[in-house]
Amino acid sequence: MIQKKYNTIIWILTVAINGLIALSYFLPKFDFLKGCDIKILPLLNALLNCSTFIALLIALLAVRRKNVPVHRGFIFLAFCFTAAFLFFYLLYHFSVPSAKFGGVGLLRYIYFFLLITHIFLAAAIVPLALITISYGLNGKIEAHRKIACWTMPIWLYVSFTGVIIYVLISPYYL
Repeated sequence: MIQKKYNTIIWILTVAINGLIALSYFLPKFDFLKGCDIKILPLLNALLNCSTFIALLIALLAVRRKNVPVHRGFIFLAFCFTAAFLFFYLLYHFSVPSAKFGGVGLLRYIYFFLLITHIFLAAAIVPLALITISYGLNGKIEAHRKIACWTMPIWLYVSFTGVIIYVLISPYYL
């Protein structure tokens, strides 16, 4: 019964988060940060993605060493970094138009491959991370382990490619 309640909350959050991200690209831009230099936000988001990646690696090493408290702490830290990333990402994308990538040749193909896989996997990681964390917190360790073997590499990929995408597109920000 409790897990069913969590699943409902997880799916509502998934739809809401992914819906807000999609809307941020299509709705008119709002001047939320009037008078502020928002050019720093993409860099902040890259740093948050990098921090998420590092926290996830430490969590992975900890669980492999059977240090569950350290694992739990760094997963929580990665989750906090990701939540902060989401807040600033939405703030930025509701405020300014998206930058257009200006690279050419092979770099353009690499960029768009990374971007497309990043977008699809970022949408998927929302429910995966929430379900994985809820299983762990509710003591459903076997279910947690089964889904974590998918969640961890996807979350690592999304956080890592977020940094690479920033590096590739940063020359094209306004």
